[in-house]
Amino acid sequence: MAFIETGDGTRLYVKDWGSGRPIVLIHGWPLDADMWEYQQPALTEAGFRTIAYDRRGFGRSDQPWTGYDYDTFADDLKAVLDGLDLQDVALVGFSMGGGEIARYMSRHGGARVAKAVLVSAVPPYLLKSADNPDGVDRSVFEGMIDGLKQDRPHFLANFAKTFFGVGVFSSPSSTELIEWTGNLAMLASPKATVACVRAFGETDFRADLPHFKVPTLVIHGDADQTVPVDISGRDAAAAIPGARFVAYEGAPHAVPFTHAERLTADLLDFLRT
Repeated sequence: MAFIETGDGTRLYVKDWGSGRPIVLIHGWPLDADMWEYQQPALTEAGFRTIAYDRRGFGRSDQPWTGYDYDTFADDLKAVLDGLDLQDVALVGFSMGGGEIARYMSRHGGARVAKAVLVSAVPPYLLKSADNPDGVDRSVFEGMIDGLKQDRPHFLANFAKTFFGVGVFSSPSSTELIEWTGNLAMLASPKATVACVRAFGETDFRADLPHFKVPTLVIHGDADQTVPVDISGRDAAAAIPGARFVAYEGAPHAVPFTHAERLTADLLDFLRT
């Protein structure tokens, strides 16, 4: 197994496959790098070098007590890029992973980055406030934290239904796939799982988005009930200079699973140009 050590000594688990132009895949909450089950093999087979890592506190990475904020996450991303000496990188971030990209672009000037993709991502700002009246009420995030602290497996099982867009009589993904992602989520430390709700729920990325100076693709499901498209994907694309926005009609939050083939095709189309 490969690990990259960050500035504070935290070891991040890294899957580094193939050769060619590098793509770094940044996972969403509450999963780990294995969530790229469909995209990483396909992108590697298409001739790219693909790197997916577990965020601190998740998967096989170390589980420190501190560092669950986006400045640290951006520094961790820098440690991966520097540690592997990657150049002309395409960054692909899902859900809270889009926040790493946004903060990295401002905090580290987009060094080593040639392209960026935000998939169902949390920027620009989820929390409802006086200057963000259409955001999500703080009570929603507090409810998530309460549920995690009381019974994390039960909360995550229920959360997965919304995440995958499961209906009363239908589901876009198999029961086994959904259960597997629950198993990935339970590998994370309880501290990291809770702290990251505050991080992605309360971090304001609006000042970060103008720092994107590279071609950027924003993909979001228009039926996303986890990170609503109208306060995230659409606004992010409008704030990032020259960004292209693609809406997946009827898609829930979990597009890397529910729309795996389409997402892979769109990534390849964007990354090959």
